[in-house]
Amino acid sequence: MKIERREVDRTAAHIVEHTADPIADPAANPMMAIRYHERGGPEVLRYERVPRPSPAAGELLVRVRASSVNPGDWQIRSGLAGDRFALPYVPGWDISGVVEQAGEGAAGFREGEEVYGMTASGGGHAEYAVIPAAQAACKPKSLSHAEAAAVPMSAFTAWRALLEQGALRPGETVLVNGAAGGVGHFAVQIAKRAGAKVVAVASGRNEAWLRELGAVEFLDYTEVPVDRSPWRADLALDAVGGPDGDRLLAAVKPGGRLVPVAFGVYSPDKAAARSVAVGEVLMPPISTDALARLAAEFDAGRLRVVLDSVYPLRDAYLAHERSEGRRLRGKIVIEMETLA
Repeated sequence: MKIERREVDRTAAHIVEHTADPIADPAANPMMAIRYHERGGPEVLRYERVPRPSPAAGELLVRVRASSVNPGDWQIRSGLAGDRFALPYVPGWDISGVVEQAGEGAAGFREGEEVYGMTASGGGHAEYAVIPAAQAACKPKSLSHAEAAAVPMSAFTAWRALLEQGALRPGETVLVNGAAGGVGHFAVQIAKRAGAKVVAVASGRNEAWLRELGAVEFLDYTEVPVDRSPWRADLALDAVGGPDGDRLLAAVKPGGRLVPVAFGVYSPDKAAARSVAVGEVLMPPISTDALARLAAEFDAGRLRVVLDSVYPLRDAYLAHERSEGRRLRGKIVIEMETLA
């Protein structure tokens, strides 16, 4: 399976390194991590020496090889999520790496085993992270750690939104808004695998690539607004969200469904007038079974992961800047260069 990979110029990187910061527990094994002590832009991210975490019951301590960046990372960092996550905070939810230690009751995993999955509350942008054993699985054999780290949140979100929440049926037309992004490029493939006709909405530079992934029709939103789409979808997946969510209603057939995977504004009155059912943004925890199912899809060559760009841990602020720019082709990944 061919994986696309595109590097970003890092010559302008400014690195703020704090290796002499006090460690809460001097006896703890230290590690390097990205951490911030105040909310704000990418400039608040610090490359710091911090205590290595320990696994509690039901958790794994993973030596992280790679961690991906999701929109939620910068939304939490900027304060959009309020104060739900205490400071100082280490971002990063998706990881791939090697089991260093299994906590009590973390059955089914052994030291040295390659795993991937999602942390419970961040902490993935670090050399070591703890992860619930119930949210981890064996890494897909066909994927590198960088590729595997790009999968959990985005692929699971697309899978659940289309096949479960959206109840996609073979032969239906699916419109994927934000088709070139992390969730979107998986959604195009999953919808095609489910027997749907896929309409991909993205900028024109992504047309050939998205058709290769499975899109039958393509709408360049920079040329034609999505509310003027010549196609009417049975199901629309909105991976963009924002204040103009209503524009997607015009692209859905009467009696159709709109499933958002990013927060947006959708008028109940307008949706009712068009007889379109609008779902809620759901974020259920991922499971070992779901991760194993996704791994089987990748290992069988039925799904592929595309990396937009890869950064070393110390350049995480550049990865966050790029994620906020929302001009992606696939996923952004951070690699632990010191552990390569």
